[in-house]
Amino acid sequence: MNRVLKQRIITAILLALALIAATTLLQPFYFALVLMPVVLLAAWEWGGLIGLVGWRSRLTYCATIAMMLAGLFPLLGISRDAVTLDTLRVSMILILGLVFWCLSLFVLRGYPGNKSLWNDASRIASMGIFSLIPTWVGLVQLKYMQTEGYFLLALVVLVAAVDIGAFFAGTNFGRHKLAPALSPKKSWEGVWGGLIACAIVGSGLIWLLHSQLKALLMLQILALLLMTTLVTVLSVVGDLLESMLKRNQSIKDSGKMLPGHGGILDRIDGLMAATPIYVLLLMLLLAQGWTQ
Repeated sequence: MNRVLKQRIITAILLALALIAATTLLQPFYFALVLMPVVLLAAWEWGGLIGLVGWRSRLTYCATIAMMLAGLFPLLGISRDAVTLDTLRVSMILILGLVFWCLSLFVLRGYPGNKSLWNDASRIASMGIFSLIPTWVGLVQLKYMQTEGYFLLALVVLVAAVDIGAFFAGTNFGRHKLAPALSPKKSWEGVWGGLIACAIVGSGLIWLLHSQLKALLMLQILALLLMTTLVTVLSVVGDLLESMLKRNQSIKDSGKMLPGHGGILDRIDGLMAATPIYVLLLMLLLAQGWTQ
């Protein structure tokens, strides 16, 4: 086993253990607090995608994100005693995030000819806000929806399934390039592999949800199966958007915080894009009136 692969495995195991511990053991309020530094570290890396060189300019960007997150506590009703969050306000933030990722698909399709439309520090900084803030809100909402953390872990597992399925399918069968101008190694075969893996894993998770946590209507089951397709598509969009922004700054990784993996953004790009649609659909489909 070479040194880089060993680093990747060790880092992945430690990240998985930390995620499981934080998600299952912490109360929702403290989970929201613990998640904040992770988002701020990602914001620091996003500063590199903006093109911010000095630590002061990056710190200013992180401080802006921090103030927004702090303001969301009273706005959404996040507190130690809260049982649920303000559903309407959570939904509005998630919808803004979903709209951003849908628009990103058109930006990616026009690359590199449309660089003049988005290649500006203030616009890329705004992209970071529409990426990071809805992700934090969505993950916190999942924790308040189901305090044991199973909904949140399911999202992470689905996105991981997309990545793993895409990697193996692309490595073994990749022939047709997905977006050569953005990421030459990605292929359509990889996308289909990610979709199949996500659908298989998603089917198992839906069965567990139906049998162990909440009886589902057939319409709910079909909608949740459809969600695996949406999670796959948006995960790919998130990956490609980060690739575009890294290529724009001529950098390979978003950072060096995770040995063998690059930066935090390199690990959560797909998760950021998939979170809004995943949480919105769960909020809709698992509403009180939809139970059997």
